Amino acid sequence: MKKVLLLVFSHLVVLAIGFVAGIYVLPILIAPPAPSAAEVKTIGGAAEYRAEFRRDLKGSDPLHWGEGTVSVGHKAIALEGRVAPGPDYKLYLAPEFVETKDEFLKLKARALRIGDIKTFENFIVAVPASADIARYNTVVVWCETFSQFITAAKYR
Repeated sequence: MKKVLLLVFSHLVVLAIGFVAGIYVLPILIAPPAPSAAEVKTIGGAAEYRAEFRRDLKGSDPLHWGEGTVSVGHKAIALEGRVAPGPDYKLYLAPEFVETKDEFLKLKARALRIGDIKTFENFIVAVPASADIARYNTVVVWCETFSQFITAAKYR
């Protein structure tokens, strides 16, 4: 009986590790090609604002982080840098700077969801024509599926 319980437990542990690894690796495997540095620089050159994603935010950790220069314009938001790979990333504009999950959840209803982030090294996300980027001051990367804060940067 002890041997059976040990086998069941060990198989459940391996199954759990495989599941977690799959959640982490799957977005990397299905991600489209990242925009080139030249494409990101073109968008960045036309942007009204710039800010930096940093790894040292209170709400970031070794699995949830961003780094690089984010350019915010009326037509697109672009990152020249990287974000930690993960599923279901969304790009938001927030009216106040946040750096933790709890801070973002308090103002999420007032934030503007811009769109999906599909790549993890460099990205370009189109800004809807109805969006007024001047009404906000912070860009936030958020994992919708797991309600996880990834990174943020204050652009004005």
